[in-house]
Amino acid sequence: MEPLPLQFSDVLRAYDRVAPVVHRTRVATSRQLDELTGLRVFLKCENEQRTGSFKIRGAYNRLAQLTASERAHGVVAASSGNHAQGVALAARLLGVRATIFMPDDAPAAKLDAARAYGASVERYDRRTALPADLVARYAAETGAVPVPAFDDPAIMAGQGTLALELLAETGPVDAVVAPLGGGGLLSGVATVVRTLVPSAKVFGVEPADGDDWVRSLAAGRPVLIDPPSTIADGARTRQPGELTFAVVSKAGLRGRDRDGR
Repeated sequence: MEPLPLQFSDVLRAYDRVAPVVHRTRVATSRQLDELTGLRVFLKCENEQRTGSFKIRGAYNRLAQLTASERAHGVVAASSGNHAQGVALAARLLGVRATIFMPDDAPAAKLDAARAYGASVERYDRRTALPADLVARYAAETGAVPVPAFDDPAIMAGQGTLALELLAETGPVDAVVAPLGGGGLLSGVATVVRTLVPSAKVFGVEPADGDDWVRSLAAGRPVLIDPPSTIADGARTRQPGELTFAVVSKAGLRGRDRDGR
């Protein structure tokens, strides 16, 4: 059996890299949520993270490992906004040139933020172009290093660092719920939770109209769906990554739709 592309030790090393740069965001509680669920609920407030999301964790972990030659050629990424901002800020902190492909319907605030961090932004139509193709072409033409939004061990490890912080404050939990786009966050979180609290359940949540993970887990392989119609722009991915799918599927997660099937 081949080893998984992400190990708990990778997350520990990632934490050493990102801890001096990212915020150790607070873990909040909500009496109303506790009453509604009948549970004790903890919220990891990554909305208070630098750039407004957890994405800076993975982006910085990836860029911090670039060689001198790779840094000289710059990096390229594709994102509707959160990964774009993470890569842009990480590149700025490390003195690396960054080019980001962003869809035409990306939120204006996220476009402006990526540019404000110093990245060069290229627009594309998500209905007619696959971002991976755009990144691959640009990398081939310029020598820039692609920085995937999720399907990269360094990205996955970086995202998992928030689970280390969460469990350090909460102690053992019964379940952890993570938003799910391409699977970078869920891969990192599942790796940490499965190691530190093996009895805990791990759930990934995606938009009902962006159910590429539900379909993929049912099929036993990554499935490409049509561009989803959802206001959750950060979760409008069309297909799980090969690496993230390997980690998530081996973690024992199974797909269920909104009706519980």
